[in-house]
Amino acid sequence: MPPDESEPLAPQVWEPLSLLERRILGVLVEKQKTSKSADTYPLSLNALTTGCNQKSNRDPVLDLNDEEVEDGLNALQKKGLVVRLTGGRVDRFKHELYDRWTHHGAQMAVLAELLLRGPQTKGELRTRASRMDAIETLEALDEVLKPLVERRLVVYLTEPDRRGAIVSHGFYTAEDVTRLKAQFAGVALDAAAPRLESAASTSGPSVERRLQEAEALIAKLTMDLAALAERVAELHK
Repeated sequence: MPPDESEPLAPQVWEPLSLLERRILGVLVEKQKTSKSADTYPLSLNALTTGCNQKSNRDPVLDLNDEEVEDGLNALQKKGLVVRLTGGRVDRFKHELYDRWTHHGAQMAVLAELLLRGPQTKGELRTRASRMDAIETLEALDEVLKPLVERRLVVYLTEPDRRGAIVSHGFYTAEDVTRLKAQFAGVALDAAAPRLESAASTSGPSVERRLQEAEALIAKLTMDLAALAERVAELHK
């Protein structure tokens, strides 16, 4: 944890980050917050590449090499978000996000999870971020999210008060935000609603359960599509 939790001044608009840059920063925060000793953080290039390609708690799963990760590190160093530490057996890297984004531990955990996995429901986010910093309830998560949303470090991709509201980080381009909001708008669910309602007289109490299952499936498919589209766009770059 940083020594204090006073907030740094924040710009109104944050510079967009590429998928590679977001993955690197997410891994650096994750390892910094979960490491047990100074031997495991800051990270060497090899350890950082392994973390970026990790198959658990990553979406999408990537297959990067050291050269690609180093390119991303160079870009992040120029932006002042990462520092290279020299003088040891190997160079190591650490993030500077407490000074640039937030001094609050739970807020940083939330940002790290969003960088690692992209759009997700608040329930998913609370569970995943809690492995780095305890967030006991959804109400507690809302308190963590509020200042992040106000400072545009986090964005809602759906209406904040709807069931299964989707949130993500604020480091997309404006075009990406527009595209993602359209993908999560629930058009497919709205189209299916009349058919579900017409079945109410014969299905009884199971309609609500089936509606919840349909909503969950649509949200998952939409998130998968968003991640795939973002990965394709990154490969084109």
